[in-house]
Amino acid sequence: MSAIPVSHTVRNIRVVLILFGLALLATGAYVLTDEVSPKRYIGILTWFLGALILHDGILAPTIFGITLVFRRLQQKIPAVVIAIVEGALVIGGIIALIVVPEILKKSIGTLSSSILPQNYSLHLAVFYVVLFLLTAVAIGIYARLFARRQKLRPPTDQD
Repeated sequence: MSAIPVSHTVRNIRVVLILFGLALLATGAYVLTDEVSPKRYIGILTWFLGALILHDGILAPTIFGITLVFRRLQQKIPAVVIAIVEGALVIGGIIALIVVPEILKKSIGTLSSSILPQNYSLHLAVFYVVLFLLTAVAIGIYARLFARRQKLRPPTDQD
């Protein structure tokens, strides 16, 4: 199996992006060691492990499974619609990873009512409703444009 040839420009862009990412990691490590008390490292590590488990153990396999089902239905569902739904699933999953810990912490309780003052469960539900509606609108716009394109296309089976 041969590798796909990559242009010199693409290779340079990749190198720049990798170096930029490494610089961000180094900056984050410096800020962590400079400004965060070592007593808090265990809590941060626990948070990262939880995020890794949620992402790699739940979110990614779920989205992959849904994508697999959609890909098998590709003869019935256009690829653009599948891509729109996949994008919505990824956005919804990322927001869940951000908001669910706040919901859990609020349910446990905090030392001050001003730490988590919002109703995060309600906000997450509203976000999902809006995401669902925007996804439906995007699919509707695509379907309408596709139908219009089909009407403008001349028939291929002229006698």
